[in-house]
Amino acid sequence: MKKMSKTLSLLALIGTVAAAATAYSFWPPAAKVESAEIEDGVRAKFRAEGSQIEVYADQAWQPYFAKGVNLGATTPGHFPGELAVTKEEYIRWFGMIQEMGANVIRVYTILKPEFYEALVAYNAKREGDPLFFIQGVWSPEERLIEGQDAFEPDVKRQFEQEIRDAVGAVYGKAMLEADPHSGKASGTYIFNAGPYLMGWILGTEWDPKMVDRTNRLHSDVPAYEGVHFRSKPEASPFERWLAEMVDIAAQSEREHGWQHPIAFSNWVTTDPLEHPGEPLFEEDLVSVDPLHIEAVDWGAGYFASYHVYPYYPDFFAFDATYRTMTNDEGEIDSYLTYLNRLKRHHRELPIMITEFGVPASQGVAHMGMLGRDQGGHNEARQGEIDRELFRHIHSEGYSGAILFTWQDEWFKKTWNTLQYDVPDRRAYWYNALTNEAFFGVLGMYPSKAETILIDGDASDWERLKAGDWKRLEMQAAGFEDVRASHDEGYLYLLLRLSEPFDPARQTVYIGTDTIPGGNRHAEELGGLTLDEGLETLVELSGEEAGRIRIASNYDFHTRLYRHAGMEPVDPQALRDDSGLFHPWRLVVNYKLEYPDSRFEHPFKDVDVGELIRGTSDPEDPDYDSKAMWQTDGEVVELRIPWMLLGFSDPSSLRVINYEDVKDGKLASSFVDGVRLFPWIADKTTGELVGMPPSSTAKPYPVSALPLYGWEGWEDVDVEYVERPKQSYYLMQEAMKEANLPVTEGAP
Repeated sequence: MKKMSKTLSLLALIGTVAAAATAYSFWPPAAKVESAEIEDGVRAKFRAEGSQIEVYADQAWQPYFAKGVNLGATTPGHFPGELAVTKEEYIRWFGMIQEMGANVIRVYTILKPEFYEALVAYNAKREGDPLFFIQGVWSPEERLIEGQDAFEPDVKRQFEQEIRDAVGAVYGKAMLEADPHSGKASGTYIFNAGPYLMGWILGTEWDPKMVDRTNRLHSDVPAYEGVHFRSKPEASPFERWLAEMVDIAAQSEREHGWQHPIAFSNWVTTDPLEHPGEPLFEEDLVSVDPLHIEAVDWGAGYFASYHVYPYYPDFFAFDATYRTMTNDEGEIDSYLTYLNRLKRHHRELPIMITEFGVPASQGVAHMGMLGRDQGGHNEARQGEIDRELFRHIHSEGYSGAILFTWQDEWFKKTWNTLQYDVPDRRAYWYNALTNEAFFGVLGMYPSKAETILIDGDASDWERLKAGDWKRLEMQAAGFEDVRASHDEGYLYLLLRLSEPFDPARQTVYIGTDTIPGGNRHAEELGGLTLDEGLETLVELSGEEAGRIRIASNYDFHTRLYRHAGMEPVDPQALRDDSGLFHPWRLVVNYKLEYPDSRFEHPFKDVDVGELIRGTSDPEDPDYDSKAMWQTDGEVVELRIPWMLLGFSDPSSLRVINYEDVKDGKLASSFVDGVRLFPWIADKTTGELVGMPPSSTAKPYPVSALPLYGWEGWEDVDVEYVERPKQSYYLMQEAMKEANLPVTEGAP
């Protein structure tokens, strides 16, 4: 018995040692950075000193410029609350981010434990050159907007708890329970990432109406005098509330023996500057001024954080008082002027721009000066603009520039396309018209992005697996072969013509039919009548670009906005089978009139139906991320974004239907797929090739054409291609040339 006991003890010891060895192999060493002891038992790596952020390195405090990117919480096929990014993905991304030249990442909220574990593990192998992070704390945004009162007890209590939870998560001392449907991270946090923290940013972009109402409701609230922060006498009630939230963060962090600089989130809409040329009252309704709060016993200090984009609010484009500075190209630059004024206002406080950038997308939502629009850019132009903005921020003496954003985010919505799609399925497909989804410098492309290259070469179609494409059996003069394929972003077409295609003298038309209705006749059809109407019409012609247009009575834009200030519409255009195809437009400005706005501004929209001719091959020197078609000899290759075909959700085969707009919304219907009707027009003779003579008595049977259908897909079926965009490399150039902050008096 004793022998067995000894044997069991030995086995237990061996097991314990083995378990410990296994655990150690997966357990990164404790986070280590050089830091200063700023008071007994309290350390700091970063501090706000005067108007600059400083870092403690080589046994001294040195100026620091934060070059960073904002990091999203999810990947294609998932919504942000699912927190789908894995530890391995984080570690891989961290390496790519540092290679781009960034030294900081910013996260908006508490992420799952794997994020902090990944950061500690990654930095453990980069002693002396870690990647730092800024931790955001998400305020109860929906509750604030609904209740319009920051002092509402439940809102205040919820935000305070979120702050304490965030501090615990960062320092590896938290156990957070899952909150159903909240999207909030949960789990056991045991990895101390605190030494790699650069600072805190509390809250989200503040709703100006909420701030204004909070100030009016609580005009008698006393000044806040906290342990580490206080409000100044001139602080508004909302700013006093913020002083308390900042102080709670400081008190919570102090318990862990560290101090870091703290800020609250802010944006142009609630900045302390005047915007006399801003047409909308709400965009200049109220100020939230960081200078109305001060640190009283917080050695790491306090800084200001702003989100500043070059196209929003509208005064960037309209306000003459912000056209006082020129950039290095000699152009009047409202963004540069704004940065200069904002920096001067915060002269006594470090200030960072913690969101800036433009998206690479087909869709557009706002127009900016110097072509810095919210969308409509290819990846190269995105990178050029992002680089310009980064250099402006650096040259104006800011303490940091944090680009929005690292990865593309398919789940995003945009104000001028959200009426067109199905909200709970946005994450499952790549909507090229929703520009908010494509701010990333790490592209998240649909699954066939590297399988079907739009370059006029049909060989990649020959390599597709069986079932990945379909030959559409049809008798169409001038066409030898018509094939179709699809993925999460596009309908792909391969057309093999009977003779070489010359876009200078010919036009290839492709009519599409998804749902009963539309144009059964049109000028482009000659005298031919169809038995079923076309919803959209693709036109490939010219050296550089083609276009897609939409049947006038199907046109979502006209149906939504014809009574909202757009140019009058011919009643004939609203009839079924009008024979008219409209440009494919998105609204970028509503009509603004006094007294609802300070100034009158006309309704404005843009044509987003341009189909760029080029190559989608990223290895080609002529690569254009917006390229939609190319031809070489008899071959024409084309990809069409789903929404341009009327799809509100291709993953469930839903298209917008012809029902009347109700409560500002468009209805959708399920369909079986799409029918394609191709023909060729000779520009010189006007001859139409590919259709019967117009004298034919019976309508042409579009309804008998082969249907291209597909199986719907769910989140688990979503596949995507991850690849750095051209903008990644342009930002790499800018980040690697900017090291120290620019100080007053510097050349």
